[in-house]
Amino acid sequence: MIFLLEGEALVNSQEYAGTILRAGEFILQAIGSKYEILALTDVECVCYRFNQPEFFCEERYKYIMKEITPPLIFTPLKIIPELRFFLDASKAYLAKEKICRELLSFKRKELAFLLGEYYSDYDLSILVHTLSRYTSSFEYFVLQNHLKVKTVEEFAQLGGYTVVTFRRIFNSVFHKPVYEWMMEKRKENIIYELRYTEATISEICYKYGFESLPHFSNFCKKNFGTSPRGLRSVQSVPPPEIQTTCEEAG
Repeated sequence: MIFLLEGEALVNSQEYAGTILRAGEFILQAIGSKYEILALTDVECVCYRFNQPEFFCEERYKYIMKEITPPLIFTPLKIIPELRFFLDASKAYLAKEKICRELLSFKRKELAFLLGEYYSDYDLSILVHTLSRYTSSFEYFVLQNHLKVKTVEEFAQLGGYTVVTFRRIFNSVFHKPVYEWMMEKRKENIIYELRYTEATISEICYKYGFESLPHFSNFCKKNFGTSPRGLRSVQSVPPPEIQTTCEEAG
């Protein structure tokens, strides 16, 4: 989701072809959709990226999916004062080097509440129908389940595919071999847990299937250039689930 606070930007995507996004408006682009955004002026925005959507209300979501027909042409939604207050307040948290994981969880729930409380079913149909195309996709299945499996064979079986079919579909969607992608995600999750959670090094080690702490330490040194303890001590900017951006046109 892209919330534009200042400036103007040109959006080109399947949902928003040649659309001018202006200050005080926002859009949702589902993961997997192809889009381009060009800043036409200096812009300030809050970008919220997620794999697991935080639904405002499960029953209302289903009602909108079944009963509300979305507009033929999608247009950006207006940022109402209550939502603007939320976005402005959030910038104070986002400016910090580290953000509490629980705080991010609360902010996601607060955003879902604001959308459900202050926007009509017709307005929300733009978001709901965009999300539905994503949540029923192969990509959503992969992102939701990759932590549950350790091998390509387990992954294919979980989705009811043969290994050959699973590899073929995966390559066409993610444009890289499934094992390579799984290893990259494993590394990303290990770094995240070491830097941004309170789980002990031992807990992280055995969660990701390492036989011993020395084995885990060697893995970190080989792939990240330092030990698990060294990674834990690094002061880093948190991953961009929610982030603010400012940039100049061109």
